[in-house]
Amino acid sequence: MEQDQESVPPLRIRVRPGAYACGTETIEHILRAALSVLVEEGSRAFTLRRIAAECGMKVGNLSYYFPRKEDLVQQLLEAILNGYADISAGLREGTVDQPEERLRRMIAFTLDDIRSKLTTNLFPELWALANHDEKVNALVQDFYARAQRGIASAVSAVNPRLDEEECCMVALFISATMEGTTIFAGYQKPWEGQMPQIKIMAVNSLLNLVKGLSPGDLRISKMRRTKQAA
Repeated sequence: MEQDQESVPPLRIRVRPGAYACGTETIEHILRAALSVLVEEGSRAFTLRRIAAECGMKVGNLSYYFPRKEDLVQQLLEAILNGYADISAGLREGTVDQPEERLRRMIAFTLDDIRSKLTTNLFPELWALANHDEKVNALVQDFYARAQRGIASAVSAVNPRLDEEECCMVALFISATMEGTTIFAGYQKPWEGQMPQIKIMAVNSLLNLVKGLSPGDLRISKMRRTKQAA
């Protein structure tokens, strides 16, 4: 199923212990405003002052909920990842005994999602923030690490001969392959119209890769690693 190209990824806010409903609503309002600023105006505009203005709040009021920009980025990433986790759970439904279909759905969904305006704009801006802020970089890397663990689990189910390290390496490759299409075939990118064909090739080639790998195929001998490092 292809995604609405203007769709917003679902935000699932983690309710703080003892928080009032109105507080949770305010946090969601702030996070959606932050998301809008990042997508529409870019990382340079992503400041607490600009986000407060987007919310119609004073900076001091926003700082009550998020004292630092990193706090806001962390909860925004958590809310996005939690939302995608809900989608992943839906993709797994009915595929318990069909691991290939589960991985196929995950790849297809990601490539469809890349075609949305928000996803095409959001993640490059997060990378830009990460390039200049170590704390944000750590958050973004953790976001991708968690996402790749989900892919690695699906890879393991398709090819149980691979060990944990090999599954993680394959998951990294799959993630990088899909992310790379963003700059070429994402929302309003030059080859967006070719994304349906790209998706067919990506799904088939990545599935064949996972199924065709044998234990040890991805290993580099100790001697070779030493020679490369020299």
